[in-house]
Amino acid sequence: QVQLVESGGGLVQAGGSLRLSCTASGRTFTTYGMGWFRQAPGKEREFVATISRSGGSTGYADSVKGRFTISRDNAKNTVYLQMNSLKPEDTAVYYCAATNSWDVLNIAQYDYWGQGTQVTVSS
Repeated sequence: QVQLVESGGGLVQAGGSLRLSCTASGRTFTTYGMGWFRQAPGKEREFVATISRSGGSTGYADSVKGRFTISRDNAKNTVYLQMNSLKPEDTAVYYCAATNSWDVLNIAQYDYWGQGTQVTVSS
């Protein structure tokens, strides 16, 4: 069992930056692949980025590639999402999630979710 708490959301102008953090409870953080997802009003939750247990492998949705960077600090039980060059279409509630599966692009494989943090990008 792991509990996840996100922070760092807020209101930013287009072109700006935000860094989201997600801190996990427990001593088994390194056994989980981690992911960031987002859900805009009226839309389904979608994959944003994922990072392997060691942090050595990452993956991104095409819509954020080159603008967002996922990283993790296993000593701090924390995963980050650095978001640069933000666009109004990035507006959503952002969730971090943890998975024991190697199928890290499959949202259904994520067992644990945070409560979400709102990101709003104004034009």
